[in-house]
Amino acid sequence: MEFRIERSALTEAVSWAARVLPVRSPVPVLGGLLLDTGAGGGDGDKAGDGGGQLRISGLDYEASARIDVEAEVSRPGKVLVMGRRLLDICKVLPDGPVECAVEGSRFTVSGDGARFGLSVLPLDDCPALPPLPRVRGAVDAELFAAAVADVAVAAGRDDTLPALTGIRLGLDGDTMTLAATDRYRFAVRTVPWKATAPGESADVLVSARRLTEIARSLGRSGLVSVALDAGSAGFEHAGMRTTVRLLEGRLPRHEKLFAMEDPAVAVVDRARLTEAVKRVSVVADGDSPVQMTFSRADASVTLRAGYEDDVASQRLPASLEGSEELTVAFNPAYLADALASFTGPALRLKLLGAGQRALITDGTGTGGANADGTGTGPTGTSRTGTNRTGTNRTGTEEGDTGTHRHLLMSVRPQLV
Repeated sequence: MEFRIERSALTEAVSWAARVLPVRSPVPVLGGLLLDTGAGGGDGDKAGDGGGQLRISGLDYEASARIDVEAEVSRPGKVLVMGRRLLDICKVLPDGPVECAVEGSRFTVSGDGARFGLSVLPLDDCPALPPLPRVRGAVDAELFAAAVADVAVAAGRDDTLPALTGIRLGLDGDTMTLAATDRYRFAVRTVPWKATAPGESADVLVSARRLTEIARSLGRSGLVSVALDAGSAGFEHAGMRTTVRLLEGRLPRHEKLFAMEDPAVAVVDRARLTEAVKRVSVVADGDSPVQMTFSRADASVTLRAGYEDDVASQRLPASLEGSEELTVAFNPAYLADALASFTGPALRLKLLGAGQRALITDGTGTGGANADGTGTGPTGTSRTGTNRTGTNRTGTEEGDTGTHRHLLMSVRPQLV
């Protein structure tokens, strides 16, 4: 094997494939990356033609990754080397073209006077990559990455409850639903997607950590192909392909939790509320909550945190309908995570009261109240506004970014 490639292209490809490698493994071969310059099947596989393709792949027991990049192949072949060591080498190589070759039992990497050698792992011990499951459809890469990020903040971190560390991936018609919960909060985001065939449906659970890594790494343009079977999920985009094993179990359904009878509805400026929560939270020690008191008469919300002499407060404009005054309180970290997952100019909070559920959505719904208290308060969930690229959208028009909802449990407010 012998090929030539730009250092930046090699580093990016090795870094992408090495994401799935275990940090420590009793099976050394699982720490390896397979480099293959004869996998493309095109003209670039002909030795000495000055063109070609390098395929880099790796896997562990839960996930696999494969990426194809252009390279000048002079001698096709395969080699298995320790992936993280190769990545360390790529990061310190000088910029410019890199020459790579197998010389006996060593894989050499050289560029601009620097030269490295890596021992070669036995190819016969390298397990085959799992096949990509059946492709069910495709979703916009940018929307998918944003949706995963929006719901992942609500996923659990306790590995003793594996199902709660996952993100539900539901496919139904032309809608993809992503959801996550740790029992104290519940985030749901829907985005449009293109099914390969009418009637495509699925409901699976994917590791939130794995899915976040995948969504971040697949790029921000074009379509991501989504593949599913009974045991794994696969994603493919722009020469990158990855699979991940599904989690067992199911998340609780959110429909009943999100249904609220006669809630009070508050609308407040998102950016100002986010900054105010950060500001007053500096005195919220431990489990001390951030308290929010909404007043209809004053068209305001007052945030308070702390106790005794160590306290903070801030008052902001806000509208309130369905109650003259209402006080709720939230875990400051959970509230900050929820607010950070929205991007619109205003937020709508449906409130049942202290110690009960609170549902946060975009505050730019049709007929909704403005953050300064003008307008009429909405009770529905339809959305109108701007998406992440600034273009207009409604809940049904082409280019819709879907809906995003985040449920928090209010705690009992404390005296400050």
